[in-house]
Amino acid sequence: MSGLPQLPFERMDALDVSPGFADLRAKCPVTKVLTETGDEAWLVTGYDEVREVFADERFGRSHPVPDSAPRLSRNALIGGPNGDHATERAVHGRMRRLLAPAFSARRMQSLSGRVQTLVDGLLDDLADQGPPADLHERLSVPLPIQVICELLGVPFEDRDRFRAIAEDMTDLTDLARSAAARDAMGEYTYAIVRAKREHPGEDVYSDLATADLPESEIARIAGGLLFAGHETTVNQIDYGVLLLLRHHDQREALIRDPSRAADAVEEIMRFAVPSEHGLVRYAHEDAEIAGVPIRAGELIMLSTPAANRDERVFADPDRFDISRDLAIPHVGFGYAMRYCLGASLARVELRAVFGSLFQRFPGLRLAVPYEDLRPRADRLTGGFRELPVTW
Repeated sequence: MSGLPQLPFERMDALDVSPGFADLRAKCPVTKVLTETGDEAWLVTGYDEVREVFADERFGRSHPVPDSAPRLSRNALIGGPNGDHATERAVHGRMRRLLAPAFSARRMQSLSGRVQTLVDGLLDDLADQGPPADLHERLSVPLPIQVICELLGVPFEDRDRFRAIAEDMTDLTDLARSAAARDAMGEYTYAIVRAKREHPGEDVYSDLATADLPESEIARIAGGLLFAGHETTVNQIDYGVLLLLRHHDQREALIRDPSRAADAVEEIMRFAVPSEHGLVRYAHEDAEIAGVPIRAGELIMLSTPAANRDERVFADPDRFDISRDLAIPHVGFGYAMRYCLGASLARVELRAVFGSLFQRFPGLRLAVPYEDLRPRADRLTGGFRELPVTW
């Protein structure tokens, strides 16, 4: 027995962070733990320390010996090493230079009208159907899928196909299943990218079709864009709705002043914890985090949910408050060179949802007891299987 804390920690409430993270952060924000697979890892729970790792080029997603690398989970997507150790930094830089213009804040803001039209249409359908309804299937899922399909150039009629693949990609219990799904997503999206070389459009996959990158990297990036471009936003909508339903004063404040939607979105991103899985990094050389020595090849788990509840940075961090002054930004979208390219897109979608939903349905409430909701603990991205509401 090693005596090290064992992940995953017991979670008392799906809307809160497991107490184990705060307990370890109080002792040391960089602590050695055992992962779900029994491997040793450095758990980073402090805000400053998480940002330090994000900004340090000595930490990456690849490992020189991937087959024997320590793992965070049995998931093939982000449970272990990813990418080629020799070329990771160069490929990452080329990928960001290629995609940054397509995902720029200005370009994403230009999509806001289209996104608002989609939100309004989905809310119209919700009203026409009448209560009760599964908000997860009626709003949270279709909106990000429609948006990312249009942006990337993916046929919307394929949504059931790639949603099924994405579901298997998030499996935390079967490494072979998630690996096969990851490969299937790459094959599916790469076929679309390849077709864009003959028939380009005004979309991101057409840009990717001309990229000076290895074909395997193009397939990996294409698959990752489609997966991340909708899966994470689905859960942020669900969790944002739940947080506002569970905090009546914050919901009423938003109803009174829908212009506060942007502030609400930032607080949702700081506070919501669809998954406690964490982000994988490997030390590419000997380094230190907050004075703690890390050896080359060792695994680091970045807990951004824990960092976003760091009491050294955020006053009363376990209080959900859409009027919070976030002069110090959350790390829900990463930081520095690892800042999420899709952050502006997610903000546009979330602002449209939370600027409209409670205006249209001020009496929105859960149709079942909160305790009856079913969190997806066996999935990488977490979230809920459904979100039954009435009004």
